[in-house]
Amino acid sequence: MDPVIVLASEKDRNEIMALYKAQIGREFCPWTDHYPSNETIDYDFSRDALFVMKEDGRIIAAISLEEDEEVDVLECWDRNLTPSGELARLAVLPTEQNKGIARKMLNFGMEELKRREYVATHFLVNRHNVKAIKSYDAFGFNVVGECEMYDQEFLCYEKKL
Repeated sequence: MDPVIVLASEKDRNEIMALYKAQIGREFCPWTDHYPSNETIDYDFSRDALFVMKEDGRIIAAISLEEDEEVDVLECWDRNLTPSGELARLAVLPTEQNKGIARKMLNFGMEELKRREYVATHFLVNRHNVKAIKSYDAFGFNVVGECEMYDQEFLCYEKKL
């Protein structure tokens, strides 16, 4: 059965947390035992902003439509491209990586932002994460700046939807 992307629900919480925890310690991943947390999931649920890819009933990936004022106020974003939504917390099970799943999740996230009448999307990528950078290049994102947040150096990616 082909994978499907659906809005996450409360019954998915434990599996989503397990997916998030599976990322901890992976190269360029800043996540810890404290982030993302159940509170992060609650915030995403409250905004219908957390989506999961399921294959044969199990969650293999997740992505969130983020609202983060610290990121939104960065000077690099094009103020003519508003409203702009942020994609965040893209996670793919380690055993399912390198299969194009992250690209499918990004495509879905951008389509969902469009559906919600956003005109652009933006997000941060660790400047040393060559694998992610190559993946995002395929979408034609613009690198519009750099910043340091969460003890990491990031490239700021933006694209008109």
